[in-house]
Amino acid sequence: MNYFLTDDQLEMQEIARRIAVEKIRPLSEKYDEEGTFPWDIVEIMRQSDLFAILIPEEYGGISGKVADLAIVTEELCAVDMGISLAFGVTGLGMYPILIAGSEEQKQKYLSQIASGERLAAFGLTEAGAGSDVGAMATTARKEGGHYVLNGTKQWISNGGEAEIYTVFAMTDPEKGARGCSAFIVEKGTPGFNFGKKENKMGIRANSTRELVFEDCAVPAENLLGREGTGFITAMKVFDKSRPMVGAQAVGVARGAFEVAIKYSKERQQFGKPISSFQAVQFMLADMATQIEAARALVMQTARMIDNGDKNYSKESAMCKYFASDVAMQVTTDAVQILGGYGYMKEYPVEKMMRDAKILQIYEGTNQIQRGIVAANLLKEF
Repeated sequence: MNYFLTDDQLEMQEIARRIAVEKIRPLSEKYDEEGTFPWDIVEIMRQSDLFAILIPEEYGGISGKVADLAIVTEELCAVDMGISLAFGVTGLGMYPILIAGSEEQKQKYLSQIASGERLAAFGLTEAGAGSDVGAMATTARKEGGHYVLNGTKQWISNGGEAEIYTVFAMTDPEKGARGCSAFIVEKGTPGFNFGKKENKMGIRANSTRELVFEDCAVPAENLLGREGTGFITAMKVFDKSRPMVGAQAVGVARGAFEVAIKYSKERQQFGKPISSFQAVQFMLADMATQIEAARALVMQTARMIDNGDKNYSKESAMCKYFASDVAMQVTTDAVQILGGYGYMKEYPVEKMMRDAKILQIYEGTNQIQRGIVAANLLKEF
């Protein structure tokens, strides 16, 4: 389908595609096997100004538009979602500053992210507080000109590698979610350490660690917004970031589909390519249709956000759960089409299938997304 991309968007798309195909693809298997963070690819992204696309021009970037991020994200994830998360998660970690930060905070931190000088991460999830933000145990106690943070965040992408963390903690635990506040915490702050690196099923090229705060003194000027507004900030972040999860899903699904259709035309059985069999043709048709529908939903929602629509929680949640379900289905079908080869690491679809699973889990499970959609529908009708 034609999304009438501008010349600037086409250029962004081409740059991202070339990085993915020429630089990421040759290293994809290596980084997946080793589970190491792709700093050499991050440097290429930095030199190509990809991180500047995350940030509006007034803060040193070149875009900040959700549609532009979706275009770039799809291209990167079509080759390797795990490596691409160094870019995507930096966007997630950046959003609380863009949404709730003071002008001074934006000028200081967003320019560092735009240049690629420093990566960002987002610290919300805990062992006992995923979707239930009110159960958060990390606390922030005001002491003079500082907030003292204590607690542990779990499963934080870019953990240990990023230098700028947007962290959520309870300044008034008795108020539940309304007692949550957000802070900027820099790597190297005394009392801020990292737990073990997780050994994951997929997205193995991205570092996932605990964030550990032990009497970590954060300057009071690093509070994002006002005390007690952290939950609202987090929800606004997710409304903007969930279409990016949708774009990740479209990318990994498209990558798997392209491998599957190429293989189906080459693989011979009973004297002819398996693409000539109706059973395989129908699978390919369903895969292509699902990908196109997911992309349309992502791009339309991204443009709603960029055009200044005020309420897009429902559409954002739709993007996240629909596209990620599509990614899981398409990558599974790609493995099926490749048969025994699809199960082997020699071909990329088994990795794509492993990577796709997290899309149904992080940034709010797909069950939570369906609840958000339903709640909004019931208000509308």
